[in-house]
Amino acid sequence: MKIIARALDDAARQLSATSDTSRLDAELLMAEALHIDRDKLILSPPDKKVPKRFWQMVKRRGKGEPVAYITGRRAFWNIDLHVGPGVLVPRPDSEVLIASAIEHFDGAAPDRILDLGTGPGTLLLAALDVWPDATGVGIDVSRQALSYASANARRLGFERRLKLKLGNWAQGISDGFDLILCNPPYVADGAELGPGVREFEPDEALFAGETGLDAYRALAPELPALLKAGGLAAVEIGQDQAGSVTALLARDGLEARVADDFAGRPRAVLLTWV
Repeated sequence: MKIIARALDDAARQLSATSDTSRLDAELLMAEALHIDRDKLILSPPDKKVPKRFWQMVKRRGKGEPVAYITGRRAFWNIDLHVGPGVLVPRPDSEVLIASAIEHFDGAAPDRILDLGTGPGTLLLAALDVWPDATGVGIDVSRQALSYASANARRLGFERRLKLKLGNWAQGISDGFDLILCNPPYVADGAELGPGVREFEPDEALFAGETGLDAYRALAPELPALLKAGGLAAVEIGQDQAGSVTALLARDGLEARVADDFAGRPRAVLLTWV
């Protein structure tokens, strides 16, 4: 038990130079190395030697590689997703889209859900978990991302409830949807990012032109034709983009409001019919 505790302290010190969450990173990596949950590691740490694999993982994290790539999984909302190189790592900030949808439907449920830029299936699979009678469509431009989404859907038992399509946003989609979810790339090309993000995560899931607004410009004319009456489109934004994205997306009869993430930062534009 003391051996594990000392190793966690040592790893956290090593990672503090490159990570703002060094202790959490160390705990997640140790739990993975020991094949136990982090809760068990904290509440009842085993009296075992530290696996050599743990220090190998710490070394990778020290070079900036995301913890989710190292462990191969990431928790999001109430589900666990398998992720890896080539897909965007799910962020807790994105959970505001699911929370906003639950608030909007207020005990009711959407029948059809569309996830534009689904990545490893993050938003779509979380929504299907919330509403067990719903079906959905996930679209992404990356075949690699769709392979992760397909594997995650199969592992979670949602495979028969969704279709995954290779495509550029909603091109070729003519159906109406009760709930549209989208976490597009919104980082300006020259923006500074945290350690390891630019080096490891896919550019196409991060960057959207000189001002970070290119994806919203592409989405703006597509959303009104896809959203059903009484439905909701929830689109993630950067924390300084509320005004500019609202101006782009509030069109053709759609009304926009901004939702904050759990840290109180503007994180989503919510679109409904006036």
